Amino acid sequence: MPGRVDAEAAAGPGPGSPLSVAITDFAPAKVNLTLRIVGRRADGYHDLESLVVFARHGDRLRLAPGAALTLALTGPNALATGALGGNLVLKAARALASEVQGLTLGRFTLEKRLPVAAGLGGGSADAAAALRLIARVNAIGLDDPRLLAAARATGADVPVCVDPRARVMRGTGDVLSPALALPSLPAVLVNPGAAVATKDVFARLALAPGDTRGAYDETPVPTERTALLTYLAARLNELEPAALALAPAIGDVLAALRGSPEVRLARMSGSGATCFALFGSARAAAAAARTLEREHPAWWVQATVLG
Repeated sequence: MPGRVDAEAAAGPGPGSPLSVAITDFAPAKVNLTLRIVGRRADGYHDLESLVVFARHGDRLRLAPGAALTLALTGPNALATGALGGNLVLKAARALASEVQGLTLGRFTLEKRLPVAAGLGGGSADAAAALRLIARVNAIGLDDPRLLAAARATGADVPVCVDPRARVMRGTGDVLSPALALPSLPAVLVNPGAAVATKDVFARLALAPGDTRGAYDETPVPTERTALLTYLAARLNELEPAALALAPAIGDVLAALRGSPEVRLARMSGSGATCFALFGSARAAAAAARTLEREHPAWWVQATVLG
């Protein structure tokens, strides 16, 4: 379950007292079901609007409380994460430590299951999990303004990942709707092994500071499955053409997904290169994933549920 914390020993803190046992949290993949670019602000940042959901697949992060802040990497995608010093887990921990004096940190171990630079918000999900774990160790509420400030300082996608539930995300990622009670959506995630840099995708939009592309969409997000699928079909991921120009393999993934039986919708997530497809049933999603794994062994393929 997204955001669940598992303790490795039966213990709990009293008010304001830190935990001393190692605890683990799940960092679910973030999927952008829709993504609009509303404009570019005077400071150069892009304003966006996105319906965000989370998958039942992701990374796992463990924290053993202690005096020194460290990070170790394991898992199938550990080698692809780059230098430890730039990891968002450490950035989030340091950002919260700058907000809260005397914070207990410790040794993080990240099991990296999600592909890197994939449009799934993996690094942001890991950072949010780090904030949840530190908050748990130090008896800090997830609604504490200092924690939310640390999330914003760490990255644009981190705030929505702190409490990973379906929401509409606006602005630079800092304006969040209340959580949405969406139906569970059987899905398949596919990444062709192409890493797409978000800054390069946005650069291809060629928006000048101050440019706008319309107002926010005030249409309520439907909570019934058929109506939700109709709503999604009428909207886009506006970064998809730019990402396709940088990574043509995204087109191959979308074609394969759209050719799968019982597919309802196939689209790129975030800035790519991961794409998702929604299916009529979990059985159809699992069957499609098996076929894709067999026909494209170099691709990362994961059947999951979004919600």
